Amino acid sequence: MTLMAPELPINVDSDTGIWTTDALPMLYVPRHFFINNHMAIEGALGVDAYAKLLYDAGYKSAWYWCEKEAALHGIEGVAVFEHYMNRLSQRGWGKFITDEIDLEAGTAKIRLEHSCFVYQLGKTNTKVDYMFTGWFAGAMDQILEVRGSEVRTHAEQTQSGAEEGCDVGYFEVDPR
Repeated sequence: MTLMAPELPINVDSDTGIWTTDALPMLYVPRHFFINNHMAIEGALGVDAYAKLLYDAGYKSAWYWCEKEAALHGIEGVAVFEHYMNRLSQRGWGKFITDEIDLEAGTAKIRLEHSCFVYQLGKTNTKVDYMFTGWFAGAMDQILEVRGSEVRTHAEQTQSGAEEGCDVGYFEVDPR
């Protein structure tokens, strides 16, 4: 393994070319490539149908990621959520900041600055960052499950930096 970026960390297997960060294999693609594919699927399925698919897949993936990372790093609770926000921020999606989190209540408010979607698509007057929404509920619910809580959550994007007059996006997590 060759360590490429110790601050992330990214490891590249010289025999297979597989990239890993922490315990998970990763893919590395140009932003325009990903977003062009994203927009093509959105165009084919429609925003609502695609958003639902992404929410469910993102929820499941965030749960899995938090479970694996918590075990790898020996962390729990808010530390898992903050680690997740940090890793998302290091991967080019945007900068994710937890403005509020209350595990007892099952609530959180996440601010998104420098969204890759806003950078690529510009001001569209739509909430272009919906892909991330399920991630926050999945992360929260995995953490709550480990704590023995029966609370399960739902996340919603309430603002996007792609909307006129807005510089950042916001997501809110609340109990179902």
